[in-house]
Amino acid sequence: MPYTAGMSTLVCVPIMVTDEAAALRDAALARDAGADMVEFRVDDLFAGSASADDAARVARLVSASPLPCILTCRPTWEGGHYDGDDDVRVAMFERACVGLQAGEHAPRYIDVELAAYNRSDNLRLKVNLCVDAAREQSAGLILSSHDFDSRPADLTRRMLSMRSHGAARVHKVAFRARSLRDNIELFELVRQGDRPTIALGMGEFGLMSRVLAPKFGAFLTFASLRDASATAPGQPMVAQLLETFRFRSIRATTKVYGVVGWPVSHSLSPRIHNAGFGECAIDAVYLPMPIAAGATPGDNDASLKATLTELIEYVPLDFSGCSVTIPHKESLVRIAREQGWEIESGAAMIGAANTLVVSREGGRSRARVFNSDAPAAIECIKGAHGSRELAGLVIGVVGAGGAGRAIAFEAARAGATPIVFNRDRARADELAAAIRGATGVAAQCPAWDEMEDAACDVWVNCTPVGMKHGPAPEGLAIPDSALVRAAASRAIVMDTVYTPRETPLVKRARELGCTVVEGLEMFVRQAAMQFEAWTERRAPVEAFRRVVFAALAEA
Repeated sequence: MPYTAGMSTLVCVPIMVTDEAAALRDAALARDAGADMVEFRVDDLFAGSASADDAARVARLVSASPLPCILTCRPTWEGGHYDGDDDVRVAMFERACVGLQAGEHAPRYIDVELAAYNRSDNLRLKVNLCVDAAREQSAGLILSSHDFDSRPADLTRRMLSMRSHGAARVHKVAFRARSLRDNIELFELVRQGDRPTIALGMGEFGLMSRVLAPKFGAFLTFASLRDASATAPGQPMVAQLLETFRFRSIRATTKVYGVVGWPVSHSLSPRIHNAGFGECAIDAVYLPMPIAAGATPGDNDASLKATLTELIEYVPLDFSGCSVTIPHKESLVRIAREQGWEIESGAAMIGAANTLVVSREGGRSRARVFNSDAPAAIECIKGAHGSRELAGLVIGVVGAGGAGRAIAFEAARAGATPIVFNRDRARADELAAAIRGATGVAAQCPAWDEMEDAACDVWVNCTPVGMKHGPAPEGLAIPDSALVRAAASRAIVMDTVYTPRETPLVKRARELGCTVVEGLEMFVRQAAMQFEAWTERRAPVEAFRRVVFAALAEA
């Protein structure tokens, strides 16, 4: 019979102990940051040839902890640093749990690996006696299993083995997630557990399992004090967990949104949308949702389709929509056509969408897709131009990917003439032909090197050139000669890149005296359109701007 959680999911900060005083300082910082528990990893502190004095040091550390603690001494064969004898390790647990001196108290839990527990009858007996003797002090056993490489092929067998051991108070399983879909299996391990369960995906694909632990009633989740102190790949920092993801507000009814793309770790979308949910008191959370890029468009389509359909169909998740970014915007439209989802007319014409909205009625899911990039960009250009009309303007669009397609199409629909520059000339030709066929506007696609001599009323960079950690973070997406002419003709220069706020293109265009539109303005406007589509509430745009400005100031 599945276990029913009766308490809130705890936040535990793991601390690798090399120095007792430093570990206690970190435990105090964890307490002050809002954590409920710490895990003292004594792999390094407690050597295999340890003496009784070393075990006493561990006991004193546990007793001095400002928070309840888990005591763990992880062996090298399961990802830790301890390479000593199990008997010595168990003797340390005994000293910390039952061999207490005046004023000392036991750890709340000791963590022992399932493999070690199963392998040795002697170890199992000693551990059981240890926790039984310490039960008055509320000490309990966590049985754990880890795989730092992949999902273990014998995962089901491991879980059944854990269930067969009545002495374990908590079960823990952690493995490296191969894709977002692995999180669903982890959620089911928690939901179907016969006692409190910790089920975590390691690596960037597993973040969802960590943040959504309270939605499914997990016993606890781990979060590090700082990036450098994480004890497993993919652990968020405690401040990020509690502040950005609003962990304490997540419950079974919380709707789940996210940003889908590759990569997405740099995205500011989680910060602004979660801030928006908090500002409007909406029961929702927004997460990074990495879906790896494939070698071909067909590979992209396959991975995106498999992931989105599984997230939508897994009803307990309540996946309600997502932002979609590079390289999946065009795949989203193709998948929507195949699945029979509703496609907004602009997205259908463009052939690219950046937003998925999922709703449920009578147990059935409905999905629609639209593009907020295009109308947000055009609104930005209109604001900079000082007119609601763009008819007759020539708009140079650099890049023919998802954002480039969207802006070029929307410019044509607004009566402007787009000129598309793309290194892959065939892709630019295809886009120009599609625009002419759909709108009748004679879009042009000169050769890439002709950009140096081009003159446009508006320039829009739709490539990642200039993006922090992008392919050319110091580069200019538009040649300097074209920018000089743009300044002379009082043209508008717009960048869709928003990290950093002042990209090399924005900086140079300002120096020359061009009218500039920063990428963050388009980003905020398109995010507001997404927020309103998901929530049917007016977006707190000023709050979005404050979050973005603060985030970029920190970068």
